[in-house]
Amino acid sequence: MTTTIETDVLVVGAGPCGLTMSALLARRNIAAVTVTQYPGTAHTPRAHITNQRAMEVFRDLGIEDEVRAQSIPSELMGQNVWATGFAGTELARAHAWGSGERRAADYACASPTSMCNIGQHTLEPILLKRACELGADIRFNTQLIEISQDEDGVDALVRDRVTGEETRIRAKYAVGADGGRSTVAEQIGFEFDGETGLGSAVNVWLEADLTQYRAERPGALFFVIQPGRDFWLGSGTFITVEPWREWVLIVMYDPAVEEIDKSEEAMKERARKIIGDDDVEITIKNISEWQMNHVVAREYRKGRVFIAGDAAHRHPPANGLGSNTSVQDASNLAWKLALVVSGQAGDGLLDSYSQERRPVGKQVVDRAMKSVAQLGELTQAMGIEAGQDAEAGDAALAELFGDTPEGSAKRDRVHEVLQGADYQFNAHGVELGQRYRSCAVIGDEPFPAYDRDPELYYHPTSTPGAVLPHAWLETPDGPVSTLDLVRNGDFAVITGIGGESWAEAARRLSAELGVTITPSIVGARQGYDDPFGEWRASCEIADDGVLLVRPDRHVAWRAASLSESPLADLRAAVTTLLDR
Repeated sequence: MTTTIETDVLVVGAGPCGLTMSALLARRNIAAVTVTQYPGTAHTPRAHITNQRAMEVFRDLGIEDEVRAQSIPSELMGQNVWATGFAGTELARAHAWGSGERRAADYACASPTSMCNIGQHTLEPILLKRACELGADIRFNTQLIEISQDEDGVDALVRDRVTGEETRIRAKYAVGADGGRSTVAEQIGFEFDGETGLGSAVNVWLEADLTQYRAERPGALFFVIQPGRDFWLGSGTFITVEPWREWVLIVMYDPAVEEIDKSEEAMKERARKIIGDDDVEITIKNISEWQMNHVVAREYRKGRVFIAGDAAHRHPPANGLGSNTSVQDASNLAWKLALVVSGQAGDGLLDSYSQERRPVGKQVVDRAMKSVAQLGELTQAMGIEAGQDAEAGDAALAELFGDTPEGSAKRDRVHEVLQGADYQFNAHGVELGQRYRSCAVIGDEPFPAYDRDPELYYHPTSTPGAVLPHAWLETPDGPVSTLDLVRNGDFAVITGIGGESWAEAARRLSAELGVTITPSIVGARQGYDDPFGEWRASCEIADDGVLLVRPDRHVAWRAASLSESPLADLRAAVTTLLDR
């Protein structure tokens, strides 16, 4: 007989998105079941760039230090190299991910944490461990067979892939975090805009000691440019998994005109040719294929079912935005589901998820495709063309360094393309600059105008809808970020000297509404001291003003100064936000 279980939330998928969702729901003591058809966490590196917004979520979950300890730190990520091979001629080099003096301060000032490079096969076990510590119910080898919904809930049929036993799950809400071939999206009828199958690639996870070629120019990516292959990733790109001995080699190809031998021996031979060293010892750990897509769902919510992560947005790995955006999807949705299923908020709050995250997904998908096109211009700028023979390609690359008008023009063009590549490797505004307009943002204050490129540079603001600006504060226990004042999945009220009435209003509303709103007074010589005036310079409110900050650290509402009725004004903002 098929057994039936009931829960508040069903999460389908246990990648970075599903595991983050599971952990955040468990922290709020929400009854949730997470199922995945796979026997365990990711068995290959897959996604690897982890940006500051995702790291802030991990910081909030208490795993920042562990993620960093098992990752490649940002200082070893920053020199992307283009060359004819590891042992060949270097053609170009560029700073990336906030490295280099020109951008380092931007990244350091924007967040209490920094980027890192951690393979998905290493990150997911950390997330799983934390979710289980918090009490999450995560079931591997459990495949979703059917899913449907009615006005009162979601019905799902799952099957244990080991025993064949089937279970029906009845949930109030469901989240499809089940990747680019999402069963949830397909069966519930989510619609998508965009194109699929725009390119084909092979990932080769391998071990090879390339320390002599990479240690003095450390970076996350090494692009190999060789005659005859004009793909945006060149003849092959090496992603650093473990410095400088473990890698993922990405090889792009056009299946319409080329067949790739994917056997281990063929891939070893190809890797040696790309490396440029016939004597290097290579061990193949895994070979897999993937396609390049440019797709985003038209909506992220249909009734009681939501989609998140790759189930909602699918795009090339350019900019390293995939898993980061997926983690942030979970961070946006989890607290809203927690409040609704616990009766502390109305269902209308959940409409804000699609209103907020769908525009972000669209931006990310479009940015990744633009980056592919921009970086694809580099091989052409160097004179590399599809089908070109070695002699013509070598002559074109030699001209790049020649003392000729053609060589000078070619170098100018390469420099121009590399400047454009900043939109892939240093798009700080895309990584951090999400600004929401939704039913969970109170008021319609205009955002301040950008004074620098909005994709390349992050522009912090406390305008409702933006992420709370980061500033370091001093406490008796040591420094904390303003972002750390928003913790444990609760709301926060931040005010300053003269704003004690706002803090008292937060305490009274917490008791009245049953929703925790933690007040903090920030200012000179307060409990949260602002010794350098960094918060005063960035908060955009008077000392006696207030910010109401959501659990995902986006500002929900603000008052520039103390009002005549702090309790009534704060109550109106909170109840509107919570759809109560």
